[in-house]
Amino acid sequence: MKKLLLILNPRAGLRRANRALPEIIRLFIDHGYRCETYVTGRSGEATEFLAQQKQHSYQMIVCAGGDGTLNETIAGMLSAGMRCPLGYIPCGTTNDYAASIGLSGDVLQAARDIMEGRAQSIDIGSFNGRNFVYTATCGAFAKASYSTPQAAKNLLGHVAYILEGVKDLSTIRPIHMRVTSGDVALEDDFLFCSITNSTSVGGILKLDAQMVALNDGKFEVTLVRNPTTPAQLSSILVGLTTQSVPNDMIHFFSAANIHVECDAPVEWTLDGEREPETDSVALENLHSAVRIVVPRTAHAAPFDFGAEEAEL
Repeated sequence: MKKLLLILNPRAGLRRANRALPEIIRLFIDHGYRCETYVTGRSGEATEFLAQQKQHSYQMIVCAGGDGTLNETIAGMLSAGMRCPLGYIPCGTTNDYAASIGLSGDVLQAARDIMEGRAQSIDIGSFNGRNFVYTATCGAFAKASYSTPQAAKNLLGHVAYILEGVKDLSTIRPIHMRVTSGDVALEDDFLFCSITNSTSVGGILKLDAQMVALNDGKFEVTLVRNPTTPAQLSSILVGLTTQSVPNDMIHFFSAANIHVECDAPVEWTLDGEREPETDSVALENLHSAVRIVVPRTAHAAPFDFGAEEAEL
């Protein structure tokens, strides 16, 4: 019998996976897996547990939780050298990355899709050596992902992040940055910086799926200049809400390696979790580092289909 390890974050979102856990395990068993379950009790525990499984014999890892749980699971798998397929049951509040790759928000359907799906290679990011799955951000709105109260997230979803972020606009200070990557060299006062491998970041930033491939070896970089006039602010809002980037206030480009220097230490957010302040960041795209299971209907998702795909 094949072995499957299920990592469950019991505190994620509205705890939908908790209520459906018996049905999820039964589904895995019916598809020929012997299911072991590990329930996390604190932040970082999934990474620590998986990092110790260097002699594992699992044919599949599945994590159930939010984007933070996915981040921890992938970090642990990479640390242990695991290359088995990863299934993701999204049951957080916003589930940005899950939406990008076409996963269902219904936990039982997501579990069925894992059993009936296909493995697709995806890129992972490295932020000064720390792994992230889909986004590294700083500046306006960056704190909203971890400072918004959980009760507000559960009640309002994406709107809660926007409301929390708007509170920052009256006090936000622009960040003087030098951003370099290959032939690109930009230096300016920026309101927001986002390095992503996703089509959605916190419900704030949306990218056209035609502009993104999650396994092309590149990040999408968005830099929003600090507005000094109402017209410039309007240009930013129009650009972000209509996906009409780049424009005179928004720089947008794709790159595999980026270096960011700031005049003073800046607080970053990785996959919705706070990262300690730093004034220098080296970001590297780890091409096709993980094989994630996607539904067979996910051909509408932003993948480069010349890259690795595999049956389970």
